[in-house]
Amino acid sequence: MDHDPFRELRQLRALVLHPADAEIDELLRHLKRIGVRADWAWPPPPALSAEVNVVFFAIAPEGPAVALPRWSDPAPALIAIVDHESPSAVKQLLDSDAHSHVTKPIRSSGVLSSLLIARSQSGYQARLLAKVAKLEETLRSRRDIERATRILMEMKSLDEDAAYQRIRAQATSQRLAMGLVARSIITAHRVFDGPAERPAAPAAAVPGHGVLRLPARNLLDRSKR
Repeated sequence: MDHDPFRELRQLRALVLHPADAEIDELLRHLKRIGVRADWAWPPPPALSAEVNVVFFAIAPEGPAVALPRWSDPAPALIAIVDHESPSAVKQLLDSDAHSHVTKPIRSSGVLSSLLIARSQSGYQARLLAKVAKLEETLRSRRDIERATRILMEMKSLDEDAAYQRIRAQATSQRLAMGLVARSIITAHRVFDGPAERPAAPAAAVPGHGVLRLPARNLLDRSKR
């Protein structure tokens, strides 16, 4: 089924953070006309409800920037409300990281498009951040696997391929990612081969698997104990 942004409108909950005036009243009425559940708050609360996924907020070019509330993931779409397009207002707009904006006087003809653009940009940004986080974790895992491979090569007199295959086999048998197994090898090497006065590192906690027991007995030569 194709993605339909208009169908999502009735599932959205918006919060308008702006001093009360006639135009803000009209904005709230228009949001409700197009099916968005909209509320108003001023001054901004310290934190957002997890149900809020769109935030309209005031740009204050002649005074201090409006402090946005804290929010948890997923982050809401941000739409700035700009009084006028002065250089200071544009700078505040750029600094706000808003996904879209509306200018005062607010006209109902521009609210829907700004809302849809903001939701689209917010979703695109979230997907990019998720990809970046995944790539960072992949790079970290590769570094850990390379390091663990070198440890096994040294401790067990294995060649690179044999050491790598041993890590892979351990990961398969425990149904864990190779990066997690590699980090347990690194931790075990620190525990058994580090300075005697150095405190032992705690076992690594693995989400969904409880505490990961270090496979040092099978993977590392413990003759130095």
